[in-house]
Amino acid sequence: MEDLNKPDFSGLKALYINCTLKDSTQQSHTEGLMKVSMNIMESESVAVEYLRLVDYDVAYGLILDMKKERKEKDDWPDIYEKVLNADILIIGTPIWLGEKSSVATKLIERLYGMSGETNKKGQYVYYGRVGGCVITGNEDGIKHCAMSILYALQHLGYSIPPQADCGWIGEAGPGPSYLDKESGAKNNKFTNRNTTFMTYNLLHLASMLKVNKGYNSYGNSREKWDDGTCWSFQNPEYR
Repeated sequence: MEDLNKPDFSGLKALYINCTLKDSTQQSHTEGLMKVSMNIMESESVAVEYLRLVDYDVAYGLILDMKKERKEKDDWPDIYEKVLNADILIIGTPIWLGEKSSVATKLIERLYGMSGETNKKGQYVYYGRVGGCVITGNEDGIKHCAMSILYALQHLGYSIPPQADCGWIGEAGPGPSYLDKESGAKNNKFTNRNTTFMTYNLLHLASMLKVNKGYNSYGNSREKWDDGTCWSFQNPEYR
């Protein structure tokens, strides 16, 4: 029977960025779990794009194009365009020493470098977009990594829905990883449930924001703050 309450997510775009240390010639267990979420989105007619950051030359720095500033190779401008075209950004990372990968840190730094830009409403550029994360590893740290990533995304302007993270870890120390058959990870009910709920929570919030054309700019416009017209009263002054 057709579910008449089924939402239409077909107008949404999602970008998955895998911050594994491995390039695309190697298997990524983080990609394995990300694909569970991607498959759900594709089944809901969402336009999905996926990339591994290490496949690109991404320089360190906080400006849009380090090629112009330092004459370095820098693919960030092309990746940033993909970020701006996406309603949903999902960052995937393995756990290393209890932390997100160094590649994930670099991604967040580059996102941060553009966070002062503004949209057509004068709000910070990531307003109206939704963020989530996918974590895998063989040691504890799913919640710690998710806390770090999701805090960074919301600070930059992304909206974070309820339970916007999912993950899988094996036993502490060396052992099977997510895609290894002996791990049984693909049949882990807890991981599969959380991955499904995360995916749909991202879709629901992104859909609501899209319908409402993001956030109302009353009280949160950088441009209106700068010209003194942010609210119906004068901007607070330093005392």
